[in-house]
Amino acid sequence: MATSIDVPVGDRCAFCDYLNGARPYTVLRRRDLSAILVTREQRGRSHVLVVPTSHRQTILDLPPDEACAVMQDVVEIARAIEATEQPEGLAIWQNNGLAADQTIPHVHFHVAATLAGGGTERGHVDEISVADTDAIARRLRSALQPGL
Repeated sequence: MATSIDVPVGDRCAFCDYLNGARPYTVLRRRDLSAILVTREQRGRSHVLVVPTSHRQTILDLPPDEACAVMQDVVEIARAIEATEQPEGLAIWQNNGLAADQTIPHVHFHVAATLAGGGTERGHVDEISVADTDAIARRLRSALQPGL
């Protein structure tokens, strides 16, 4: 779908590499149309990314069935994060295009518990290890509703 939105350009899509196993990354859960990844850049508590499994650059590129699957995962993981972290708030955000600070040209929703005192980290954050993101995934998996 052609739009006026300029997206980041790169040789390879990092999210596609994570999903196909070309690069190590914690995939909390993968279904046919969507997946939940634990980001190594923890901007909030239990910060995850929900992505379509097919490469789609922006939200405008999502067909209805993928949009529904992605949103179902956003809601489900938000509930799991709330149950696990018991935060004061939940932050859910999504960026489309360079002007909106999109850095990877694959549509993704960020879902995270707010930090103590509120909000999320907007500046630079150090990457944590895959072992650490695996531990976050184990905690969250236990709170996901079975069969969903």
